[in-house]
Amino acid sequence: MTGSDTPDPRDALAGLRPRLPSPLREVTDQRFERHGVRLLLKRDDLIHPELVGNKWRKLAPNLDEAAGRTVLTFGGAYSNHLRATAAAGRLLGLRTVGVVRGQELAGRPLNPSLARCAADGMRLHFVDRSAYRRKTEPETLAALLRAAGAEGAYVVPEGGSNPAAVRGCRALGEELAGRADVAAVACGTGGTLAGLAAGLGGGTRALGIPVLKGGFLADDIRALQGEAFGGPRGDWSLDDRFHFGGYARVTPELDAFAEDFEHRHGIPVERIYVAKLLYALVALAEENAFPRGSTVAAVVTGRPFP
Repeated sequence: MTGSDTPDPRDALAGLRPRLPSPLREVTDQRFERHGVRLLLKRDDLIHPELVGNKWRKLAPNLDEAAGRTVLTFGGAYSNHLRATAAAGRLLGLRTVGVVRGQELAGRPLNPSLARCAADGMRLHFVDRSAYRRKTEPETLAALLRAAGAEGAYVVPEGGSNPAAVRGCRALGEELAGRADVAAVACGTGGTLAGLAAGLGGGTRALGIPVLKGGFLADDIRALQGEAFGGPRGDWSLDDRFHFGGYARVTPELDAFAEDFEHRHGIPVERIYVAKLLYALVALAEENAFPRGSTVAAVVTGRPFP
């Protein structure tokens, strides 16, 4: 306890009892076996029932740094990051504010994702897309904090990727070090890959599968590693061919692939990130991108929300 008899947020965070290290399981899949490749699934989706996967790894160090202050963060109307932050606030007794991209539709109910955030106690503050694009500018951010009634809040960026988050994700690489030749992860803002690569050490390369179009992630990852570690870390690369049209785009082909993978292996496949990662790995195996005898570990960063 602190001098004011307020629980230390770090003690509360430990009390959430994450399952770490997360399980690493080999699966038998003929699409890899016929090319002499072993497939492992790093089940980060089993870390915590509500702070799932890389959301735990990114949020935990940020919640430590928030030290009991209001946490303000950003996301779209279906953001898993907003949902995880709201859940963390409820579980830890922290006030949370979500700045949501797009105008609230008067008289219309919240979508299920935002309704869950609100039910977990998150205050939602909607902003137009123009202001949202400028959210990192100091004047715009200060105005958003005032408008949201959250001056003095601890600010977590969209997607949760900042130096603290990257350092948190380094543990993922440390858990996989020496266990695979390639450790692959789907990428949104790049923070998980930046930390993963830093933790792997020699002998294992990190592969990122961007789920957004644009080809901008490499610079972002280099910048994140510079902020977190003072310079580049690890052997990593990106393959940007598997975004299926952009963020949150799920084609019938991708959906059918995910359903088939679920049927083959009995695990739920989240569509926005994990399905694109697994699809990419199957395609790369078919292209003989992995030498025979290789072991590939796919990081399952999340699971479908109900």
